[in-house]
Amino acid sequence: MSSADQHQQAVSYTQFIAGEFRSGRGTKSFDILNPATGDSLGQLVYANDDDLDEAIDAAVAAFPQWRRTSLVERAVLLRGIGTRLRERSGEIARQITLELGKPIAEAVREVELAAELFEWSAEEGRRAYGRVIPARSPGIRQTAIPEPVGPVAAFGGWNAPLVTPSRKISSALAAGCTIVVKPSEETPGVALAIGRAASDAGVPAGVVNLVFGDPAHVSDRLLEAPGIRMVSFTGATAIGKQIGAKAALTMKRTTLELGGHAPVIVMDDVNVAQLAKSSVLAKFRNAGQVCTSPTRFYVHERIYEQFVTTFVDTARTLKVGNGLDAGVQMGPLKNRRRRDAIEALIEDARAHGVKVACGGSRMDGPGFFHEPTVLTDFVDSCRAANEEPFGPLAMFRPIRDADHAITEANRLPFGLASYLFTRDIAVAQKLTEEIDSGAVCLNEWVVALAETPFGGVKDSGLGREGGCEGLEEYLRIKSIRQGLVL
Repeated sequence: MSSADQHQQAVSYTQFIAGEFRSGRGTKSFDILNPATGDSLGQLVYANDDDLDEAIDAAVAAFPQWRRTSLVERAVLLRGIGTRLRERSGEIARQITLELGKPIAEAVREVELAAELFEWSAEEGRRAYGRVIPARSPGIRQTAIPEPVGPVAAFGGWNAPLVTPSRKISSALAAGCTIVVKPSEETPGVALAIGRAASDAGVPAGVVNLVFGDPAHVSDRLLEAPGIRMVSFTGATAIGKQIGAKAALTMKRTTLELGGHAPVIVMDDVNVAQLAKSSVLAKFRNAGQVCTSPTRFYVHERIYEQFVTTFVDTARTLKVGNGLDAGVQMGPLKNRRRRDAIEALIEDARAHGVKVACGGSRMDGPGFFHEPTVLTDFVDSCRAANEEPFGPLAMFRPIRDADHAITEANRLPFGLASYLFTRDIAVAQKLTEEIDSGAVCLNEWVVALAETPFGGVKDSGLGREGGCEGLEEYLRIKSIRQGLVL
């Protein structure tokens, strides 16, 4: 038996409710697949309504005590989660690669970022300050006091299976909220690692709960629960809009981190060879299955051919394979649906006369592999120019100047992330001010860190995660006006 097989057998796919790891009691189950091989990693039995209600009740019951827990004690527990994630980095990273497929080096970095989120929130939670408001007359004291919103329902996808739940759990707990999280059923073992770290760190039962089941049914059950006071969702725009509409019916606060279609603007004063090569690594990270993945490349016409040639030549050298193998730079797509979706986008682009400069096909063998693909001189009428590819697909078109770039970048209703490259200060200022995006990276590829706010505008979402802004999403403000005792 191989070490990989032994590791797979050691994973137990359960629910985590009221401090207990236990199997779901539903009648349906989900087969978790290794996307590099197509082999089963195990079966996850769905939660039923009783499981979901118990998770909600546990979060509601734990909330009064958790909100009264001192900020210092909360910080200790959050740091404890981060410490355990770091201590188990190798094991968790391997599970990320088995369930998601990304190269092991990328998986290790995801564990590090998740740990940083808990460490940051541990300290930021201690700075949830209120304020004293000057009164209009003597003997009056006016204050504005932050309080935790209450029990939270959170939803995350499979593409960042450790970081996405960690963003929500760390901020919620730091603010004094309890939480019920529905991570993706396709990567449950990764999310459960957070539950184990929280349990081992001494977080009280019911403060963190993880449930898995039919996505539509679980979301409806959580959204309808009166005890849940906030919803945090990461996922597709269409589903996020439905979540937001349902949450409004019971006046739940909503934070939505939705889809993107990130533009990349490259002016003619850059180091073409250096930037084109780094663009390849940024684009095909996690096989392009990242909501902030650079996708629409608008390159100045004077350097367009040189940039595209270097990008294509570099993309062709990427080593694609099982993320556990040495030297692999891009793993498989997560599932058959994503591979089929990429193939459909490429077929549609070809029908619109768009050139496929490299890639364009699935790869032979087991698993859900697809070649890194580049479309050149794409047209706005093709689907890939309008729909988030969420895969290893980059598209290029020349631009004349900064004004042309701004028009192209702002054409779509998305506004999650954008990337701008120029050495000209005036052009940089114009672009950063006029690009309609929640996050702008200037001469840089890193969109979000624990200490920086992250979120979109327009159809890319509402609210922010990370930084002090991420903590504030889980706090409500109470205004207190106090007079002298009569």
